[in-house]
Amino acid sequence: MFDARLRPLINPPLNELGRLVAGIGIGANTVTICGFAMGMGAAVAIACGQFLLGFFLIALNRFADGLDGAVARANHKTDLGGYLDITLDFFFYGSIPLAFALQNPEANALAATALLASFYANGSAFLAFAIMAEKNRLSTTAQGSKSLYYIGGLAEGAETIALFLLMALLPDWFPVLAWAFAAICFLSAGARLLIGVKALRKS
Repeated sequence: MFDARLRPLINPPLNELGRLVAGIGIGANTVTICGFAMGMGAAVAIACGQFLLGFFLIALNRFADGLDGAVARANHKTDLGGYLDITLDFFFYGSIPLAFALQNPEANALAATALLASFYANGSAFLAFAIMAEKNRLSTTAQGSKSLYYIGGLAEGAETIALFLLMALLPDWFPVLAWAFAAICFLSAGARLLIGVKALRKS
C-alpha cells in the first residue's frame, strides 16, 4: 500500500549507491544472493531465539533487496536477475513465519500457518496476474521499474518488512501480529483478484 509512495524517497539514494556498487564490479545477482543468505540467517536466528540478531539480518536482507535493483538499473536488467529477485524474496517471506513456528510451536504454529496461507493467496494473485499481463503486453511503473507487472495491494513489501521487524522486536506478540496481518493479506489477495479480473476482461 505504501510502496508507491516510498519509491520517490528511497530510489534516489539507492540509485546513487547502486551506481557506486556497480562501478566496483559487484553485480546485481551477487547482491541478491548475499541478501538472500542474510535472510536465511535471520530465519535461523529467530528459530534459535536470537531475535535481535534476526532483526538486524532482516534489515540487511531488505536493504539488499532494494540495492540489487539499483545495481541492475546502473548496469542492465536481466531476466535472470528479475527471476532470482522475486523467487528468493518469496523464499524469504515464507521462512520468517516458519522460523517463529519452529521457535515456539505451541504458541506460534497456528498463527504462522494462517500467515503463510495468506502469503500464498496474495502471492498467487500477484504472480498469476503478472503472467497474464506479460501475455497481454500490459505494463506499469506505479511501483517503480520492475521485471514483471507489479499489481498493488493492501499488503506489499513495506508493510511486510515493518511486520517482520516488529515481530523480531516483540516476539511474544507474534500470534497477534500474524493473525492481524494474515487478515490484511487475505483482503489484499481478494482485491488483487478483483483488479486482475477487471483488467483481463478488457484484454
